[in-house]
Amino acid sequence: MADNTIDTVPDAVSGRTIVHVRFAPDGSVTEISERPAALSPQGWFDWLSLHAGDTYRALAGGRGVFRLDADKVPAMREEAIET
Repeated sequence: MADNTIDTVPDAVSGRTIVHVRFAPDGSVTEISERPAALSPQGWFDWLSLHAGDTYRALAGGRGVFRLDADKVPAMREEAIET
């Protein structure tokens, strides 16, 4: 089975982690970085959208990014698994 994760890019200047998202033509999420193994790509995107939607930026070509505080990402992953 292929690994459908995208590498995480830490933003050293601002102390943020950039979570990259790729979408299929129908709008569903095909790949997203920092995803907990217990969640689907769409499930992780939905959780981030509800809890950190103000950090999301849409990009061209069916892509987008969340800019998250790097020190909060591990706790967010844990919380997403528990809910």
